Amino acid sequence: MSDDLVYEKLADALDRLPNGFPRTPSNAEIPLLKNILSVEEATLACQIDDTAKSVDFIAKAAGLEPREAKGKLIEMARHGLGWPEKREGQLRFRLAPFVVGIYEAQLTRMNPTLAGLVDAYMDDGGGIGLMSAEPAIHRVVPAQAAIKPEWILPYDDVRAVLEEAKSFQVRDCICRVQMDQTDRECDFPLRVCLMYYTKDRPASPDDISRDEALAILDEAEEIGLVHAVCDVQTGALLPEGMGYVCNCCGCCCVVLRGITKWGITNSVAHAAFYAQINEEDCANCGDCVDRCHVDAISEQDGRRTVVQDRCIGCGLCVTGCPTGAANLLRKAEEDVVDPPLDFAAWQEERRHNRQAKD
Repeated sequence: MSDDLVYEKLADALDRLPNGFPRTPSNAEIPLLKNILSVEEATLACQIDDTAKSVDFIAKAAGLEPREAKGKLIEMARHGLGWPEKREGQLRFRLAPFVVGIYEAQLTRMNPTLAGLVDAYMDDGGGIGLMSAEPAIHRVVPAQAAIKPEWILPYDDVRAVLEEAKSFQVRDCICRVQMDQTDRECDFPLRVCLMYYTKDRPASPDDISRDEALAILDEAEEIGLVHAVCDVQTGALLPEGMGYVCNCCGCCCVVLRGITKWGITNSVAHAAFYAQINEEDCANCGDCVDRCHVDAISEQDGRRTVVQDRCIGCGLCVTGCPTGAANLLRKAEEDVVDPPLDFAAWQEERRHNRQAKD
């Protein structure tokens, strides 16, 4: 099999995952994959999907000895190219999606070339293809200080989720790291992406305490970053019990750019709330505009108003309003869309919707 054919096969395999990896008119995905994976890695990755496969199965399919395949698969997993799990004492691997998965694992490898290849893929239809499918990859969690405590649903109570987790990590935001290689517009901090785990795991240099994780959450909310989590009720992403809390800005975040750059209203799952500004209390200071990452606030007759179909319910306009004119209100029950119960349900629903669309 030629090298190009290997990457073509891998691109198709990634697109068969529920997350998707849509092919583009210019085949921009092929040089992108070539930059990230060697031919050997791509060949191995082609043998797996979102169903965890044993090392023996993958080795046979790839024409390798099991020991050689295992070593390569473990190395790939270290770089986020595959997701390992143990089942009944046996090590298995599943193919990592491009987002969330392979892309986020490029922190140490991101450079101007890779950043340009990612942008070329996203701009040629990859972004629209990835972000327009439902359920969304990310879900907005409202700023906790912006809503009444009795309104907080269990899957919206991100502080409670962190309180119950066993361990925590913090990493640089891959989106801002990428934009640093090109033309980042904001000066928001890099090290604000939180990972949490509900199961025991080995220690890592990125480990932080629960108090440190909660402090990062509070700081992100104060400086005006949008909390985003996996679009499931349990908050867990992987079999190992890993979840995440991204703290996003509209100029860098690849998911929020679905709204700001590619015009996909539901690029991120909206919170069960919407913002409203009381004209009588509004001082027209513009703070809400500065804190809104999706251009959902406009000026009419000297007052600020919320464009409801763009509002994602993050509540940052509320927490930053000096006069209390901005408020977050709960949507009518018929307008609230609960996220899938868990990651397995999310995969099933998204796969079904993508197949139906095709």
